[in-house]
Amino acid sequence: MDDPRTLFDLTGRVACVTGASSGLGRRVAKVLATAGAQVVGVARRVDALEQLCAEIGGNASSVTGDVADRSNTDALVAEVSAKFGPPDIIVHAAGVNTREAADDVTDEGWDATMALNLSAPFFVSRAMVPAMKTRGWGRIVNFASLQTTRAFPNGIAYGATKAGIGQLTRAMAEAWSPHGITANAIGPGFFPTELTQAVFDDPERATRNAKQTCIQRNGRMEDIDGPILFLCSKASDYVTGQVLMVDGGFTAK
Repeated sequence: MDDPRTLFDLTGRVACVTGASSGLGRRVAKVLATAGAQVVGVARRVDALEQLCAEIGGNASSVTGDVADRSNTDALVAEVSAKFGPPDIIVHAAGVNTREAADDVTDEGWDATMALNLSAPFFVSRAMVPAMKTRGWGRIVNFASLQTTRAFPNGIAYGATKAGIGQLTRAMAEAWSPHGITANAIGPGFFPTELTQAVFDDPERATRNAKQTCIQRNGRMEDIDGPILFLCSKASDYVTGQVLMVDGGFTAK
């Protein structure tokens, strides 16, 4: 038997992480780099990306861009591939939640949510798949949510995209896994990020959410490390089309 620890070694792999300037995307970029991958962070905030690259060191580069701009997808992917080569791994952590009530949803809010949360993971992945097919190996990791299966107040647009991510992940697996490309999703519970700042700013609400979990606490950033490393590495060779809930058992109750 080979040393099972090598299953998680990403040395020689190139990973692209969208939404890498903050929150879980930033954490993912650092974890993959620590595991040996050369990481390209994509986001719109130049200063935050520069800080991330400084912390990671020579195994990191960044591309400033809007993954929701479909007209620029091919150019963005070309720029992502310029330094280290075409990515073996793409993690779609970029997202937005307008928190608009159903009766108050605006055209702009709906369209922006769909474009970033649901359309971008498909079109960016599709642009990267040809290189993965050539190598016969690839990893696509989408970000699902508690709202992939549950309805939350003021979350109709966000929830629709995250339910869509569940089916998109399965459809990606059906289309591309015969070529050695797995597609899975992580569904985080409540983690302290910019996207959930409103939740954690309300101590009563944060406590109520923690009590809803089986583990009786909200997520910590390090809780994402093992699941993301598993889905991005050889360890998950026979896992595809799945949504792995990393929520402390929130959805189990």
